Amino acid sequence: MTLPAAPPAPARSPLPAPLRARLLDWRVRFGVLALIWGFSFLFIKVGTEGFAPFQVTFGRLLFGTAVLAAALVVKRDRLPRGARVWGHLAVAAFLLNALPFSLFAYAELTIPSTLAGICNATTPLWGMLLSLVALSEDRPTRVRAAGLGLGFIGVLTVLGAWQGFSGLDVTGTALALLASLSYAVGWIHVRRTLGGSGASHLSLATGQVGLATLQLALVTPFFTTLPDSVEVLPLLSVIALGALGTGWAMLLQYGVVAEVGPTTASMVTYFIPVIATAAGVAFLGEHLSWNTPVGALVVLLGAALTQTRRAPRRAPATAGAPHARTAPPEPPAPAAPRKTPARI
Repeated sequence: MTLPAAPPAPARSPLPAPLRARLLDWRVRFGVLALIWGFSFLFIKVGTEGFAPFQVTFGRLLFGTAVLAAALVVKRDRLPRGARVWGHLAVAAFLLNALPFSLFAYAELTIPSTLAGICNATTPLWGMLLSLVALSEDRPTRVRAAGLGLGFIGVLTVLGAWQGFSGLDVTGTALALLASLSYAVGWIHVRRTLGGSGASHLSLATGQVGLATLQLALVTPFFTTLPDSVEVLPLLSVIALGALGTGWAMLLQYGVVAEVGPTTASMVTYFIPVIATAAGVAFLGEHLSWNTPVGALVVLLGAALTQTRRAPRRAPATAGAPHARTAPPEPPAPAAPRKTPARI
């Protein structure tokens, strides 16, 4: 049917109003997610001023589990089933939560939160390095190999290697880098074992963080004692670290991934060290020498290059058919959104 001509309408966005609203919504949540994860390193630093590192980690996991469990109830979802799935979740809980959270808490006893946030950004570099061994289908391109080398040059720049690492706490820095390595190992484990479990992301994440809470509940009493008094600011920092940085942040990430895909959502990784650095300088008065931001930018550039993929190859032309591009096979979906970034 042909419609009668109408007067020209004012210029409007080609996207329908509901879609424009959703796009604005995910951008807002993306920004909130970057802020929460960036400020998490400040929360860790403040939390360790009133509690032992293991206590900070246990509180973080406890409040994070509470938020995720509440979301599970609201969505009427259920925890995963099967001993095999729970066994793999226990390993993931240790590698992605209990171990790196504790390592970062111990690291920030002796290093600035700005440095911890930058060390967290090396996770994609460790991930690529390990994937060359653990994932036979993940072969590097020249660009990704260059990104790996560039990223580690950035790490050396942040640490001031030409000065002999003077003024740097080697132990604390090593713990922060080891935490980032643990994230990378954990995600490889998740990719290989939990990608086809059939359970929802929320279900797996709740089970994983819950198991990490149990792991810390068993360990913490052997290495810490209850503080004589509880200070308000460290307590609020631990609550924010768990409820916001571990619980609500994961829910935010699920929504962003669902709307715009994992590639766009993973870009939050590159904002975290910037926000962590700004927060540490502005609120904690941490000193920032020139090599720290310069090295951080090099690390982020290298990490971004390691996430590139091969361009699709042209399929051979067949008689009577146009040229077509063959898309690479889809990688297995991870059991939970990446934290990489996030992961802190």
